[in-house]
Amino acid sequence: MIVVMKQQASEAEVKSVADHITRVGLKPSISSGSERIVIGILGKIYPELQDELEVLSGVVEVIKVSRPFKLSSREFHPADTVVKVGNVAVGGKDLAVMAGPCSVESEEQVVATAKAVKAAGANIFRGGAFKPRSSPYSFRGLGVEGLKYLAAAREATGLPIITEVLAEKDVEAVYKYADVLQVGARNMQNFTLLDEMGKLDKPVMLKRGLSATIEEWLLAAEYILAGGNPRVILCERGIRTYETYTRNTLDLSAIPVIKKISHLPIVADPSHGTGKWYLVGPMASAAVAAGAHGIMIEVHPTPDTAKSDGAQSLTFANFATVMEQVNAIRAVVSAPKSRAKAASK
Repeated sequence: MIVVMKQQASEAEVKSVADHITRVGLKPSISSGSERIVIGILGKIYPELQDELEVLSGVVEVIKVSRPFKLSSREFHPADTVVKVGNVAVGGKDLAVMAGPCSVESEEQVVATAKAVKAAGANIFRGGAFKPRSSPYSFRGLGVEGLKYLAAAREATGLPIITEVLAEKDVEAVYKYADVLQVGARNMQNFTLLDEMGKLDKPVMLKRGLSATIEEWLLAAEYILAGGNPRVILCERGIRTYETYTRNTLDLSAIPVIKKISHLPIVADPSHGTGKWYLVGPMASAAVAAGAHGIMIEVHPTPDTAKSDGAQSLTFANFATVMEQVNAIRAVVSAPKSRAKAASK
């Protein structure tokens, strides 16, 4: 249930409604947009509550919400959420570009890669210190040592760091070094880990699960939001279908769907979405054309020798080419707005 307040509702009127909601054992969530103030109600709603709220001063209407996800929905939060990562605004007008190796292998590797992706236009550096692998015999990351190498890359370039956290026991270590904590696809419904993410004061990027519906994905985000952390970024990284030629099927339709029903920013990962380096560029461009707030791309100095995901990793030169393509697409997508502004002057 949401309470829509009058456009010019006073602070006292908003507080009166919020206080009433609190008194009856429910939790108010106030969202102030440019056009209206909305108060979402969390908890078990009783039938008489709507009548009680509609008579309060400053209330325009009380609407029942049918979606199971509340805090992540546009009904509760009409305005877009913009998540600040250092000086980068994820969800704003500029494109967030997260790039770097799948796995951190050495300090030299990550520093060289960070310098190369920054020169090509990336504004956030990615790298895996803790790696979830299908086989226990595959390279599973350097752990805390890898986090220190990521910190060295940040020191050398100024790029903020995003890296994955796999387990509750690793949260403290990853929090110490990372600017954004990533919850991977395999952990999307690890609810105890999501609860821990909700306690943090740093951004969290939540990847879509291998077979997750959009509703399940947003309900997973709800755990983090309900825990008190509003800085959630969603990442479409491909879902598992019957197709075997690509690693996954990158669901580009999820981008406009999320932008319609949720206020959270959404990033696309064409590297995991395709599994093939030569498909990364076209799908990155397509994701930008579909309205993604950012892209996440795997880059490695020598993909043929990478300890993980070499087949989907770009060389430095290929990443620079992809950035040229992405920027060209973004310019085209933005052009109608620019022309409209020019015509109005």
